[in-house]
Amino acid sequence: MSRTNALLFALVALVGLGLVWVANRPAGLTEVQVQALLDARTPPATDVATITQVVTDILAKQRAEAPLQSVAAIDAETLNPMIRDYLMENPTILQDVSVALDAEIKSAQAAQRKSALASLQTVIYDDPDHIVLGNPEGDVTLVELFDYNCGYCRSAVPDMATLLAEDPDLRIILKEFPILSQGSVDAAKVGVVVARDKSIDYWKFHEKLFTSRGQVNKDTALAAAKDLGLNPVEVGLAMEASDVDSVIAKSFQIAQGLDVSGTPTYIIGDEVIPGAIGLDGLRQRIANMRKCGSTVCPA
Repeated sequence: MSRTNALLFALVALVGLGLVWVANRPAGLTEVQVQALLDARTPPATDVATITQVVTDILAKQRAEAPLQSVAAIDAETLNPMIRDYLMENPTILQDVSVALDAEIKSAQAAQRKSALASLQTVIYDDPDHIVLGNPEGDVTLVELFDYNCGYCRSAVPDMATLLAEDPDLRIILKEFPILSQGSVDAAKVGVVVARDKSIDYWKFHEKLFTSRGQVNKDTALAAAKDLGLNPVEVGLAMEASDVDSVIAKSFQIAQGLDVSGTPTYIIGDEVIPGAIGLDGLRQRIANMRKCGSTVCPA
């Protein structure tokens, strides 16, 4: 049983047991005394360990005492409204459970992504076909998955340009992740071919496509390659090679492993960041990586 299921089971069991006990309380106790006993059985914080311990204690005590009445003796039509009414009268319990569940989900997602990042380490950081900008030996690496037709990627280009200009120790890896259109796929293929020509400044090609008007497609990319001195016919032929498709396929492998479905997506350290977070957000994470080895440093 997962921690989340345990939390829900324990909460319902605790409330249900309390209500059953109320329905079958020993004679002679006042309502005030009964409520005091119920309150004593409700933990101050709805974490799994606390709730589980309280339920365990209650069950142990009930086993030690003569049973008052079997839970099965109270039918669902009677018990369910009692539980509902109790929760409605104590809504903070549901709020606490919601917070606990949200934290549990985020923790599980973080653990899953950390594991996926470890298994994808080589294809993310050591692929000979990916595009490297800045300092190849930089002490911090920022990875971006992008699509040439992504408006948010376009707005983030100045952020990357600023980081490249101001941070001589930063390595930036760009990975073609064309998900928006066939034009995006064709432009990405041209981009792979252009990036392989070390006589070309890839960043200039990158900027040309992101500053062009309208949808970026094969013609747009070939025109940009021609402006940089490449033969568009040769590039057009080279882009259809199977090894070009393999380069792009590796980006999709990363995306699938990390549950990424949009662009831009950044990877830095153990964090996967969906969406354009702005220059300051990137700067802070880079600074934290240098300070403590993580994108978020302890207070």
